[in-house]
This record gives sequence, structure tokens and C-alpha cells, in this order.
Amino acid sequence: MRELTGRTPPPREPGPPAAAGVAFVVGYLLSKNPGLTSIDPDLDLIESRVLDSLGFVNFLYALEEHTGREISLDRVSPEDFRTVNRIARRFLDDVPDD
Repeated sequence: MRELTGRTPPPREPGPPAAAGVAFVVGYLLSKNPGLTSIDPDLDLIESRVLDSLGFVNFLYALEEHTGREISLDRVSPEDFRTVNRIARRFLDDVPDD
């Protein structure tokens, strides 16, 4: 899309669509928790033990690989990983804020 000035805006770095990103997160978490068949997007993943400390590190690496972006541990908090919706808002593209 061209701006009114006639200049072409710089290309946006591609990221996964939000729906695909959410599907990735849910699929990953289900694969690590075979006793679950679904995950509510507002379920507290930490409190419910869907995501524990060891699983968090592995999930972080998988999320980095999926998004193609490094996630700096000093720029995140456990709250960013509480729910699928929070993960989507914080780390996945094109997810509207509440």
C-alpha cells in the first residue's frame, strides 16, 4: 500500500497470523499435557500446572522458534504467560487488546 506522499512504507516484518499463533500455543500445550483435550484461552496456565517451571523454558524456546523473535527474559514476567490470551496479546501478531 502506498502512502499519500507517494513513498512506499517500509515492509512490516512478517509474523504468524494470530489464529495460527493461538493454535500453535494450544497445540503445544496439549502435546505436553496428554490428559487434556482442550484449553480455555482464559485458563490460568501456571495455577492449573499446564505450564510449570521446566515446561516454561521449553515453551519459551518453542515460542521463539514459532515467532522468529528472541524473547528476552528480562523483558517478560510470569504474568505474560498466565493464559493463552495473554500469550497471544504479548507475543503474537495482530491480536487486538481487550
